[in-house]
Amino acid sequence: MTKSNQTAADVAGEIQRVFDLQRAHMWEAKASSADARKEKLAKFKAAVEARADDIVAAVLADTRKPEQEIRITEVLNVTANIQRNIDNLEEWMKPSEVATSMNPADKAMIRYEARGVCLILGPWNFPLGLVFGPVAAAIAAGNTCMVKLTDLCPNVAHIAAEIVEEAFEERDVAVFEGDVSVAEALLDLPFNHIFFTGSTRVGQIVMMAAARHLASVTLELGGKSPVIVDKGADIAKVAADLANAKQFNGGQACISPDYVFVPQDEQAKLVEGFRANVEANLYADGTLNKAGIAQIVNKRNFERVKSLFDDAVAQGATVAVGGTFEEDDLTVHPTMLTNVTPQMKILQEEIFAPVIPVMTYDTLDQAIDYIDERDKPLALYMYSPDEANVEQVINRTSSGGTTINGVFSHYLENNLPFGGVNASGIGSYHGYFGFKAFSHERAIYMHQ
Repeated sequence: MTKSNQTAADVAGEIQRVFDLQRAHMWEAKASSADARKEKLAKFKAAVEARADDIVAAVLADTRKPEQEIRITEVLNVTANIQRNIDNLEEWMKPSEVATSMNPADKAMIRYEARGVCLILGPWNFPLGLVFGPVAAAIAAGNTCMVKLTDLCPNVAHIAAEIVEEAFEERDVAVFEGDVSVAEALLDLPFNHIFFTGSTRVGQIVMMAAARHLASVTLELGGKSPVIVDKGADIAKVAADLANAKQFNGGQACISPDYVFVPQDEQAKLVEGFRANVEANLYADGTLNKAGIAQIVNKRNFERVKSLFDDAVAQGATVAVGGTFEEDDLTVHPTMLTNVTPQMKILQEEIFAPVIPVMTYDTLDQAIDYIDERDKPLALYMYSPDEANVEQVINRTSSGGTTINGVFSHYLENNLPFGGVNASGIGSYHGYFGFKAFSHERAIYMHQ
């Protein structure tokens, strides 16, 4: 654990010391049994549960999030994830036998082996949940790992370091606190695997660092996730889902809907439905209940979102719902914009706020073509009663994952892989797929 009074040389030396310690231990960790790994995971889960209130307090100190959201995403989701690894580990670790094509008497199998010493770099929007999930997967797969949480959430990083110190030996898992210089020092080392969650821009930096040592990577990035509302879709449900999605963490989620395509004759109904749901969820006598929606993480991001909004309005966008920005406490009221056009910056950059632009379309091909001309998104959502239209969209677009007639479900279903494609990410995880992300599939052939 890095200390605030350490010099850059001290930090680099400490990082190198722990890296050497974990590299010396990685072969023992790789050969560990399912029971030994489950024992580590059980201790990890108990440490998280014991510090649940401290986790909530730390997240509240770093961000203004609804407490119930914190307990779900940063505590309950973490412990459930750890338990899922414990419950399934023996099955996941079993070698997979395959038929031999050269000699039927011989044996061939795939064994899942640890990648080695792993680096896990976390984001600020779910600062604990999106770090401890990968840590659980890494340990389940028999790795050692060094961890760096975002410096935008220092209280959470400190609690994470204490939990890891309580649950693990340093040779298995270690957390490093500090600013971007600590992350840079970590990225200089020859890790076997790097797991990063964050922006596409920083993902490129991580991938370049990994390339120096030919480390494998899992990059969980983002992008502009579209929503297609087909003719005949349940507009009331779409409006409610969008309002709830944009309320969740104040729209600061990598899978948050980022823009919407809706038929022209359904736009007014969508706007009114969104307005009604937002008002019912968050307002009393016209006053926003700020305890019900997260603030924007910092002033720089608040100003970035405000700039996107101002640019859109200056170019002719209509503020259909919301549009209030309170700089003193970094609050953005849930907002819907209509009459947006592709040249507006709000349709060119990931928004990461409770703001949703709406475009109308005449034919499904128009929506598909627009999506295909841009980077592949992390998520794609479609509302439609027409199975043929759904199949057309799935066949003619590409995204990390897709939910039909809802939002977030492909992320929440732990029997599905979660990850992006190209600009929205490389690799996937969750459940068994997390175990695989931190494992090498080793081919073994045995002559008889």
